[in-house]
Amino acid sequence: MRGQLPVLIRTSLINTPDIELWPHGLLQARSNHDARLLARAHRVFRRKRDGRYLAAATAAGLAPLLHGWQREPGIDAAIAALAAHRAPPAAIGSPALGLPLDRLQRLLDTLGIDDGYGRETRLPLVAEPTELAFAGFDRYHRALWLQHGAARAWSRMQAAALNDDVVLEAISGYRSHDYQFGIFQRKLARGQTVTAILAVNAAPGYSEHHSGCALDIGAPGEPPAEESFEHTGAFAWLTAHAGDHGFRMSYPRDNPHGIVYEPWHWCWIGGAERSRCDTAA
Repeated sequence: MRGQLPVLIRTSLINTPDIELWPHGLLQARSNHDARLLARAHRVFRRKRDGRYLAAATAAGLAPLLHGWQREPGIDAAIAALAAHRAPPAAIGSPALGLPLDRLQRLLDTLGIDDGYGRETRLPLVAEPTELAFAGFDRYHRALWLQHGAARAWSRMQAAALNDDVVLEAISGYRSHDYQFGIFQRKLARGQTVTAILAVNAAPGYSEHHSGCALDIGAPGEPPAEESFEHTGAFAWLTAHAGDHGFRMSYPRDNPHGIVYEPWHWCWIGGAERSRCDTAA
């Protein structure tokens, strides 16, 4: 119905440096064995670097989804995060804490990126939040994760646009450091150089997407993440109204970071997380 959007599932992603703890209902079973366990699970331990399911947290305890999951790097931290997790209604929407950045250096060293990158681009290092809110699905029906305030603002902005007969599609939201590193690995495998990739993608740890406040936005029928988005009604609407919802376009033409013009990339800078999102890139 016009003006209505699906109600956001009131659930969260628990985030640790190596492992994410997903609500089971947002993951697709990859085998009959997985399906039986996921049906009984309330959380699934998912390895960040490749998306493999490690274990399922059920009423009876942790059940294996991958042989040797107990020896997985970061598993103790993930178990501790699950044990400590509390989400009473009063806490929903409070700013998420950031994960440590020490593990990030290994990824940057692998790519040959040193501290000079941050100085040259004037991009700060961005910590991943310890918790993210489910904000619906993106164009590809993948779960969209954002900080709680950003998720609410995105829902309101989508609804406002729809009331003006404009459809805003999410292309992507939160990305982990590992996900950003994977982008570089895939492009390097296709023969691109690190220098060429950095002209389009921020280095792992420097992307605004890590903050959980940034969105790549598209319009139906338009290719994702293309400069042609600026000629759509969706972009015209965002230019006029996004600021009313706390969003701003991060990379206009001739931006000081040396990032190519990205009319599709918008970041929420409103509310309690303003200082983090307003400096992350």
